[in-house]
Amino acid sequence: MSSTTSASTSGTSRYRDRFGTAAASNHFRPQQGLQLSSIGIGTYLGAPDDAVDQRYVEAVIRAVQLGCNVIDSAANYRFQRSERSIGVALQRLSNELDIARDELVVCTKGGYLPFDGAPPSNVRDYIQETFVTTGVATFDDFVGGSHCMTPAYLQNQLDQSLKNLNTESIDVYYIHNPESQLGHISEAEFYYRIEAAFERLEANRQQQKLRHYGIASWNGFRSEAGSGKGHSLVRMVELAQRLAGNNHGFRFIQLPFNLAMPEALTLLNEVLSGQKVTVLEAAEQLGVTVMASASMMQGRVAANLPDDVRNALGSLSTDAQTAIQFVRSTPGITTALVGMSRVEHVEENLQLAKVEPVTGENFSQLFS
Repeated sequence: MSSTTSASTSGTSRYRDRFGTAAASNHFRPQQGLQLSSIGIGTYLGAPDDAVDQRYVEAVIRAVQLGCNVIDSAANYRFQRSERSIGVALQRLSNELDIARDELVVCTKGGYLPFDGAPPSNVRDYIQETFVTTGVATFDDFVGGSHCMTPAYLQNQLDQSLKNLNTESIDVYYIHNPESQLGHISEAEFYYRIEAAFERLEANRQQQKLRHYGIASWNGFRSEAGSGKGHSLVRMVELAQRLAGNNHGFRFIQLPFNLAMPEALTLLNEVLSGQKVTVLEAAEQLGVTVMASASMMQGRVAANLPDDVRNALGSLSTDAQTAIQFVRSTPGITTALVGMSRVEHVEENLQLAKVEPVTGENFSQLFS
């Protein structure tokens, strides 16, 4: 894969080296042959309008300037507008600031209906014109009326995301919340669909349209084993290995993790070598990188934090920084994703790039 079209070892190392001693020693984390920042910028929230588009362009640029090289989006975020804003930002970073594409880790997702710039007046007509008439998918392929992960649909969405992001390759392409289908199909059918999706994504790796793929889930990795609502990371890795051996591309998962949603750290819902383990423990042993979404739970876990929590996490300037510090300090979490559509929030939160994550001893105080 050309190093200029996707994140590379040399590119992300060059990005890390731009900051020298200005960045904390553990702000950049080596994963999957790349250097990933401990804080990433998310692009989920905001009105689908030109003003928010421009705010995201500026926020992404400022985040990259301040030590954040992980950029996260999804096709359906703001009806494709967030991806398109990132595409504009990538162009400006390259042309105006000499920050190359191979220094940045660009992640997006497919699975939900994306719409195009705004909600359609008639959803059924949109599906008919965009997917059914073109032969991409049938109405029956959309589970619950909004979620699809057939190989043809994911191919269509991946190709659209490449255009939106103005890039030749996506570094991490996630299947978005596949648990949306679990209430509608059997577990056996679910994993059959996951394997078919993985097979198509492996083919796209060979075509250099993506570097890695994964699962971005809200509930799937936080549910009790046997509940019928969850995913088995172990089983998913086995599917990827069956398709592509140990060189498979299923190397990332994304799940909510924050002070109010600590299940990835506390819930023993995976079984590995006969032992019950957490998803964070399983991921580490299986060579899968974990990205945390909802690090501040849209601000709800970043207000009026108790003093013992603030003290254990380093007595930082703001509760927002404290909430992010908890996530980026958690063993097994590589990057804390934070939705940031305003430059002032970027500048506040990225002050943490200069701050070391808390030690294991201080972190354990939170659970004593």
